[in-house]
Formats: sequence, C-alpha cells, structure tokens
Amino acid sequence: MAGAASALFLLDIKGRVLVWRDYRGDVSAVQAERFFTKLIEKEVFKHYFEELEEESLRDNFVVVYELLDEMMDFGYPQYTEAKILSEFIKTDAYRMEVTQRPPMAVTNAVSWRSEGIRYKKNEVFLDVVESVNILVNSYGQIIRSDVVGALKMRTYLSGMPECKLGLNDRVLLEAQGRSTKGKAIDLDDIKFHQCVRLARFENDRTISFVPPDGSFDLMTYRLSTQVKPLIWVEAQVERHSRSRIEFMVKARSQFKERSTATNVEIELPVPSDATNPNIRTSMGSASYAPENDALIWKIKSFPGGKEYMLRAEFRLPSIVSEEPAPERKAPIRVKFEIPYFTVSGIQVRYLKIIEKSGYQALPWVRYITTAGEYELRLI
Repeated sequence: MAGAASALFLLDIKGRVLVWRDYRGDVSAVQAERFFTKLIEKEVFKHYFEELEEESLRDNFVVVYELLDEMMDFGYPQYTEAKILSEFIKTDAYRMEVTQRPPMAVTNAVSWRSEGIRYKKNEVFLDVVESVNILVNSYGQIIRSDVVGALKMRTYLSGMPECKLGLNDRVLLEAQGRSTKGKAIDLDDIKFHQCVRLARFENDRTISFVPPDGSFDLMTYRLSTQVKPLIWVEAQVERHSRSRIEFMVKARSQFKERSTATNVEIELPVPSDATNPNIRTSMGSASYAPENDALIWKIKSFPGGKEYMLRAEFRLPSIVSEEPAPERKAPIRVKFEIPYFTVSGIQVRYLKIIEKSGYQALPWVRYITTAGEYELRLI
C-alpha cells in the first residue's frame, strides 16, 4: 500500500500514550492516517487479542511492538494481513476474558466479599487498639507525642450483611445535633477500608459497610494532641569511686485507678562493662541482660495511681583507661498494655448488623492501649 508514517502512537481514552514507535520525520499526516485506518480495517490487533481494549494493549505491549516492527520498515508499510503476520509472530497473546455476567454494581456484589458464606454462629469482634508514641528529653520535657489508632475487625457472618458503626467522634455528634461536652474527641488522618461507603460518611458521618470475611482494619486514625505519659519513669545514677554504679528508679502509673497496665517492661541502659548485679524491687522482677547492656524490669500488673521502686548496684572494672570512651546514652524504653482503656477516649456507640435472612449476630467490642515508640532519655 502507498503512504508512510513518521511515528505511531496508541492512546487510551484519556489521551495517555500506551504504545509509541518512532520511524521518520518527513511524512504528512494524511499518509499516516491511511496506514492507521488500514491497520484497524484489517483487524490485526483483534486477530491477536480478540478484544481491542486498553487492558489488552497494556498486557501485550511486547507483541504490539513486534507487530509494528513487521508491519512497517523505517516508516513504510510492509505487511498488514493478519494471516501473513501470524507466520512471523508466533507469540501467544494474553486474551481478555469477556464475562457474560452483569456487572457487580447491578447485582450489588462487592469485590472484597464472596457470596454464599455460611457460619453456624454469626459473630463480629471489634478491637479498638491505640498505640502511644512518646519521646521525653533529658530535662523531662515531652518533645514528641501522638496516638495512632485502629479499629480492627474479625467478622464471621453469613450472607451479605450490612453493618453500621457509631463512634463518639466530635464531628459525628455535632452533625447529629448532640452535646459534645467532655465526651467527644477530634480524630486526625482518618482512613477507611475500601468497604466503607465514603459518600455516606461525608454526608451524615455514618460508618456503613459490607465487611470482608475474616480480619481487616476498618479504620485507622491519629490523635496529634499532646499526651500525658501513662507510665512515668524517674532514674538517678550514682557512681562510687569508679568501682561501682548504683541505680535508683521510680515507675509511676499516671492513669485512673480503675485501669490496670499489664505486661509492663522497663528497659534501663547500663554500662557495657558492668558486672555482679545486685537488684531489689518493690514490685515485679528484674534481670540483667548483658547482651543488650540493659536491666529489664518486668511488672505483670500495674494498677493506675501506683508507684514502684527499683534499686540496682553493679560492679565496674577497677582499672580504667586514662581516656575513657564516651558513654553510650541509650534511652529508657517502656512497653505495656492497658486493656479496657483508650487514651483518646474513643467509644463505640453502637454496632448494628443487618442481613436479609434476619439472623442475630453477636458483636464483641474490646479496647486496648499499647506502648509504641515510648522512650525517655533521662539517664
């Protein structure tokens, strides 16, 4: 056929380039259009891909380039018959599967949940988990603090249930015209799982969704206001004539008495050359971990409003170098869990589950606060 092309571009519906091949720069637009029309008329791409769609071009871009290399020689058309090209290019293309079913929007199906799920006992477990991050400098000042929260769900529900969740978020309560004095909170950086109907949330602050089966994070958020340390640690260190070092440590819980921290672990840095530990505690147990140059104080149960003490003494080498190396000032690290408690005060007002079969589901809600990056640079 007559005509030539300087370049060939295959674009998607938005005009973005999918495939591009450059040939020469002295060809008129009329000649290039003739080749492209011939390409479509001969249905070369349809012969290879069945459905000429954006997805098929993206999935088979290697085959597309091979076809263009055979069909044009330096901008001049050569072969445009699909049967002839099939003898040169034997590559099996990925063919699009055309579904015969109606789209999911018509059937009200959702991509994250399969149909036909059945359970003998229908239950929903919702964990409100908050992680406290705090950094305190050597002067006892809080230089960084925030709370990262997540609503973690485990759903074991039959059918296609509709769930509605209500929280004491300040925006939610104000939208409903209710009083927010002392009970509401401000949440930042709220992110939802794809199952949540965002349009409805933006409209009336209702969290409604068809949940996936099993475990998933329904929502994550952040609380950026300054947080009071839940467990405060004070440490005094005394060196005695370079032969021994003594630690006096106080740990105080700064939350209400009705709550109790569990699995509390306080890691105190000690000199790398310390030996012969002598440790006493008013609560819990403590052990020396020389591989970490640390003293680990563990308290299984730490009620709110309590204070406990630890005293420890270590021996140091009697002979030291004239120019001792600078000490590594590691922070005090604290780990803990506080069940039935959240720093933000977030509360689940309700969790409703509706399914067309009418079964009764059991919702279980639990609150827990844990230590995230919790460091005090006090020693």
